[in-house]
Amino acid sequence: MTLVNPATGVTQSTVTTSAGLFTFISLNPGTYQATASQTGFTTSQLRSGGGFYFGPSTSETGSPGDLGYSATTIWNDSCIDASGNSVYFSPGCTAPAEDDFTAPYSLSNPFPAGLDPVFSTASPATAVDMKTNVVDVTFYYVASTDPAYLVNLRRLGHDHAVAFASTACGSSLVQADPAARAEVLSDIKKWVDATDLLGASHLRIFAGELPDGAKLSDAVDWTVEGMKAACDYSGQKGITLGLEDHSGVTQTADVCLEIMHRANSPYAGINLDITNFIDTPTQDAYAQIEACVPWATHVHIRDRFYGDQHLPVDMERVWQIFAKGGMQCYISAEYEQNYPGALPPAEAVPKLVNDIKTLCKKYSSV
Repeated sequence: MTLVNPATGVTQSTVTTSAGLFTFISLNPGTYQATASQTGFTTSQLRSGGGFYFGPSTSETGSPGDLGYSATTIWNDSCIDASGNSVYFSPGCTAPAEDDFTAPYSLSNPFPAGLDPVFSTASPATAVDMKTNVVDVTFYYVASTDPAYLVNLRRLGHDHAVAFASTACGSSLVQADPAARAEVLSDIKKWVDATDLLGASHLRIFAGELPDGAKLSDAVDWTVEGMKAACDYSGQKGITLGLEDHSGVTQTADVCLEIMHRANSPYAGINLDITNFIDTPTQDAYAQIEACVPWATHVHIRDRFYGDQHLPVDMERVWQIFAKGGMQCYISAEYEQNYPGALPPAEAVPKLVNDIKTLCKKYSSV
């Protein structure tokens, strides 16, 4: 057996046992090619690496490529079909209007063509090599939560060198009705169980919007109540819950941090989306990112802030904040073609991923 890192040229060789088992030791993280050869047999080459799910709205599907699995941009718009899968948007789409995506997204799954366990897809086009191998799944779009389905999905990930970094639950913790809050807690527990079956250790959750007539302090109380109970449950399985600074009550660092302090659990964290914060009288977005870095358990990266102006993010400044805070967690690239002049996903997503890789390498301490 011979193992090669194409990026560095480093090579290791070893001999298998009589049962065909082999081990390479002291490997640095990276993409590798393993070649098996034996006199009288055809040479076989294995390639590590795989696709990557980019945040909650952007990803790609894989197909075999020269150095692993290549990404494929699937569509420019999509809707939800009757089975709950994301599908190519067309005049024949019968999804309810409220389920239609209103912005152009690039969606798919991380596995090779012909294996489609996460999303239904149509007519893949414009393959681009992403050379990434981690999946951040918007879990509430999977085809099924049946244990057999999830176990098979986990095995597919292993077979194709794709790790599951995080999943997501779409329910909102902010509910004025106690019965509704109990239902949300039950739903989060269901997704914790599904996350456990998939082999991931992080679940993204949401607080939600402030209901009419409710006070922000009430919403924080409800979120803390649900987060405490949910973390008590998820902690039994070693799964961290990352509350996203999403639209609604968690769009300021002050609120996010209050929830973290009051939840007071080692399994509570912030799923840090760097573009979702709204400025306060004392903190701009960058100051709020910095305040939340110590609590970040997963990060979503866009290169444009939300808002009417879609202002560009100073990525160097963000990574300097990450480095200063000693942040250690997975980073997901997230892209939406939702502003004038925005590049199509097939061009923008590879560029964003490459920018993230470059910045991680530049500012990493290891």
